[in-house]
Amino acid sequence: MKMTMHIEEDVLERVMMITGAPTKTAAVKIALNELARRHRMKELFSAGLGMGAEELRDAIDPASYATPDGPALVVTEPCASPTDAARHPAG
Repeated sequence: MKMTMHIEEDVLERVMMITGAPTKTAAVKIALNELARRHRMKELFSAGLGMGAEELRDAIDPASYATPDGPALVVTEPCASPTDAARHPAG
């Protein structure tokens, strides 16, 4: 849709700089999409995933995973990935 808008030049220039948008139109599209995305995230967070505040805190707080004997998750070996194998060939 084509429309005429009055946008402060300094604000638009800053958005272009922050986003790396090559055009003013691209900068406005990025800014509008980001605003819509943030609003949707707030809606999802407000919904709380059906959990109470304590349940949410326990679900995301790493300290809640600790056991009396220490951390619940202990990594004993590094994870192997194709990238790691390329960096550190066997032999």
